[in-house]
Amino acid sequence: MMRLQKYLALCGVASRRTAEKMIAEGRIRVNDLTVTEMGYQVDETKVQVYVDGTLVHPEAEKYYLAYHKPMGEVTTVSDPEGRATVMDKFQNFPARLYPVGRLDYDSEGLLLLTNDGEMMNHVLHPSHEVKKVYLTKVSNQVTDDEMASLRRGVMIDGKMTSPASVRLIRRETFDTVLLITIHEGRNRQVRKMIDAIGHQVVSLKRVEFGPISLGDLPLGQWRRLTPEEIARLRSL
Repeated sequence: MMRLQKYLALCGVASRRTAEKMIAEGRIRVNDLTVTEMGYQVDETKVQVYVDGTLVHPEAEKYYLAYHKPMGEVTTVSDPEGRATVMDKFQNFPARLYPVGRLDYDSEGLLLLTNDGEMMNHVLHPSHEVKKVYLTKVSNQVTDDEMASLRRGVMIDGKMTSPASVRLIRRETFDTVLLITIHEGRNRQVRKMIDAIGHQVVSLKRVEFGPISLGDLPLGQWRRLTPEEIARLRSL
């Protein structure tokens, strides 16, 4: 026996946290019963579980991908506004993949995808404080004092950010290029941090997610993670 949200994660439907939300929304049916309780237990050998009316099964083969997301794609499985999603490139993939975390519509860079819900839950758990590294072009010239503020933490959405690593790459006539490392996952965090010091993000590119680097992966292309990279993710 196992909790329903864990079973859904094993099926690659979503992380446990997202699965709990789906259960609360009444989207999950076990045999003929729509389940909305978090503690519901299932025996995978004796039940059929449906998500939005579609039967799901635990997937035997797990896939772990790195994708260089372009600007102009939303990091969701579908979009009610009809915009392109990161999943459009994987419509013919042999398993149903899900993005690990988010990357803004107007940002590019490294995005991980997998059908391993347990892995997603592990990597995204706040206790692991997974680092995210962004190559950030910022309007005008950022001063040393402003960079020091980012390092200490700035107020966004009524709450201070945790200390960040900020490295100056270069100052140009009309903008500044910074390498910013954060360990939180707040909505549009880097953009709001830059707003807080009186500048604007011109472009934002995620180059690292935890132990995985974007490297020279071409824009719009993907690759499988190596066994060593998967092991490093599991060890977080």
